[in-house]
Amino acid sequence: LIILGPNGSGKTTLLFCLVGLLEYKGVVKIFGKEVKQNSYEIRKKIGFVFEDPNDQLFNLTVYEDVAFALRQQKLPEEEVKTKVSSVLEKLGLVGYENRQPFHLSYGEKKKVCLAVALATQPEILILDEPTNNLDPASRREFISLLKNLPQTKIISTHDIDLAKQLGNKISIFNNGKLVYFGASKILDNES
Repeated sequence: LIILGPNGSGKTTLLFCLVGLLEYKGVVKIFGKEVKQNSYEIRKKIGFVFEDPNDQLFNLTVYEDVAFALRQQKLPEEEVKTKVSSVLEKLGLVGYENRQPFHLSYGEKKKVCLAVALATQPEILILDEPTNNLDPASRREFISLLKNLPQTKIISTHDIDLAKQLGNKISIFNNGKLVYFGASKILDNES
């Protein structure tokens, strides 16, 4: 699902509500369960990539950032090591384990954030403006990585090309209201 809309239309707010990070009125269900009462259980099945990687990366090394959620699940350290190695390999980040995230390029940080989100093998991947501020080569690489992931994806973006490549369903928000939900084929007429 691709979520489109102008700045301030409610895209990021919706994403935060989906994982229980913001209070909301009404009912939000994921996996058939109300988020308010089941946010801890639901979050275990969701990987989230923030728009700004500096809001997501906070450890001293890439390894520690990717391992963080796995350790929160109290997995044995050998299993943590295996899962971190696997996701770093999948994303082309082998050799980054001991690098400091704040010294990485913006594109590298975005890939590390994706690794963080994928480490727990989520069923749903939520991404807020994943291609924002990426140079053209990094943008193409990131979209290619997303295309090859099996998870259900919910993506907030202004990137119409990304929406066309990854979305079969879109929703369009304006002033906090859903104004369209349906097939992404309406984007075929956009320039």
